[in-house]
Amino acid sequence: MSVIYLTDLIGTGVFAISGTLAALHKKKDHDVLTLFIFAFVTAVGGGTLRDVIIRTHPVAWITDANYLVVITASVLIAVVCRRWWLGVLQRPLLVFDTLGIGIFTILGLQKALSAGVNAWAAVLLGIVSALFGGVIRDTLANEVPLVFERQLYATPCLTGAVLYVLLLFLGFDPTINFLVSVGVITVFRLLAAKKGWSLPPIRV
Repeated sequence: MSVIYLTDLIGTGVFAISGTLAALHKKKDHDVLTLFIFAFVTAVGGGTLRDVIIRTHPVAWITDANYLVVITASVLIAVVCRRWWLGVLQRPLLVFDTLGIGIFTILGLQKALSAGVNAWAAVLLGIVSALFGGVIRDTLANEVPLVFERQLYATPCLTGAVLYVLLLFLGFDPTINFLVSVGVITVFRLLAAKKGWSLPPIRV
């Protein structure tokens, strides 16, 4: 089992938990199937779009059942632990969503680079990998997707992705580069949410 594959499964699980918590946050009495749908689109939505764009076929979750197993297990974990996480993490949805975008931004960037995409297009595809599943999730929950709000959401992903490319060109160890870049996205996003940071609006 490769490190990238294991990381992809971990990211899938984290995002699936995020999708489940988002559904429960919106409505307390969803059935299990509905929760699975929220978890599924959150976990694989962005990666599927990326793979379609770079023509990677077949998409991983179609041929590898482990992704669906991880998503199912994550739904159950999220449901069982939801009250405990509220006590420990205070804002568990924010935490899991932030971890998910951090992992999937860099993982998506790596996969795009492996497919021969130029570095800056790979940065954009990394952001698509991280954010598109959340856009679908928030749309299903009848909420404005976070990426369209003023709070910094895509900006941390862009910062971490650009940092990864720069460190890659400088010859940094890939594992250290991955951890540092994911860490920057995660810390940046959490601080932005806590401090209420946002980009200045453009007035018409």
